[in-house]
Amino acid sequence: MSINIKVYLEIIKELKEKNVQLVAVSKTKPVEDIQQLYNLGQRDFGENYVQELVDKQPRLPQDIRWHFIGHLQSNKVKFIIPFVYLIHGVDSLKLLKEINKQAAKHQREVDCLLQVHIAEEETKFGFDEQELQELVNTNLKELHELKNVRVCGLMGMASFSDDENKVRAEYKNLKKLFDKFSQLLTTNHKLQTLSMGMSGDYKIAIEEGSTMVRVGSLIFGERNYSG
Repeated sequence: MSINIKVYLEIIKELKEKNVQLVAVSKTKPVEDIQQLYNLGQRDFGENYVQELVDKQPRLPQDIRWHFIGHLQSNKVKFIIPFVYLIHGVDSLKLLKEINKQAAKHQREVDCLLQVHIAEEETKFGFDEQELQELVNTNLKELHELKNVRVCGLMGMASFSDDENKVRAEYKNLKKLFDKFSQLLTTNHKLQTLSMGMSGDYKIAIEEGSTMVRVGSLIFGERNYSG
């Protein structure tokens, strides 16, 4: 058994007390492990890869809330739109438009988080503060015309670092951006979710204002990327 049930129950208890939502990151994990966690009451699961998510979704209970937390390419949006619950990593207006277009075909409204680049690593995707401001200033009318997507929050990943002060500062900065842009986006786009924090730093993220954390290896064990 790879699931650490004791740790999962401890995390759930801690998050409920703080009114923070847990997304169990199940990428590379078998459907049997996901089913086991589902049987304990978990409903929100996060996947990074479109093909893996498309393979798993029909084999598991249909009331699972699937979160797509990886980097999403525009040409793959159509595969997850029929069932995805929340898309975490929207990093361009172009991608938002494609999600809107595909959601309209299924007569759905899909919730999305704008990904913000807060880490030092160049490999991380996302808007910076200037690009977010431009999105609001220049494209606000265009944004509000997208009737089949709802921008409901921000998401960010801190630097992969043992320096807690650095991680905390990055999350603090994202919370400031969240508060700032919450005042600017209204009507069908209203920021309510701040998704930040993973297995190694979720406690810091919660202290800095996170409302949703993405925890995988603490619950499922280390990931297996072979094959």
